[in-house]
Amino acid sequence: MGSASYAARRSQLETYFDRTAAETWARLTSTAKVSRIRETVRAGRDEMRATLLSWLPEDLSGRRILDAGCGTGALAIEAARRGADVIAIDIAGNLVNVARERAPSDLKGSIEFHVGDMLNPELGSFDHVVAMDSLIHYQPADIADTVAKLMARTRQSIVITFAPKTPLLTVMHNVGLLFPRGDRAPAIVPVTATTLCDLLEDRFEAGDWTNTRTQLVTSGFYKSQAFELKRA
Repeated sequence: MGSASYAARRSQLETYFDRTAAETWARLTSTAKVSRIRETVRAGRDEMRATLLSWLPEDLSGRRILDAGCGTGALAIEAARRGADVIAIDIAGNLVNVARERAPSDLKGSIEFHVGDMLNPELGSFDHVVAMDSLIHYQPADIADTVAKLMARTRQSIVITFAPKTPLLTVMHNVGLLFPRGDRAPAIVPVTATTLCDLLEDRFEAGDWTNTRTQLVTSGFYKSQAFELKRA
């Protein structure tokens, strides 16, 4: 479904999120007390999730949403509350199990949880795709290839996040290596918005899709940039 580099990186991430750090990520995405470093990451993720949800229609009734890299399910739950039929998928089975447990009973019929690859064609087509912080660990070309494959199955919009390549972020990454291993996330791959736009334009017909907006979210050691594509 993806390139060799995509498959190799996906395997590494599966090992990390499903085995090494499943408990850590379940705690991070709860209300449990965490370290100051993780508090900044939690706050940043909360802000980013709210941003991505605000870019979707307020009323999602009848809309089919792919939550690509659903983690413990917070975004999927909010989309379902707004009436969406959500396909929530993640490579980490342990995190998907947490998401299933956290889903309110009255919404479980609106969220279909899967363990596997977001590019699986058996998942079908969608009105909207959201990939929050699930592509930031991949090479820029693999991010563009993944988005291009999702474009073919998406009717209205795709919203992703990427790690913006800036001098400050590079310094922060280097400083982060000094902290205990338990406070480190898997290595991310920064990319500039210009580079990402150029890579995407090479992969779809001019005029078919447009980049409508982008927004940077920064919170301590969390730094991620939202990027929206809409079908023309």
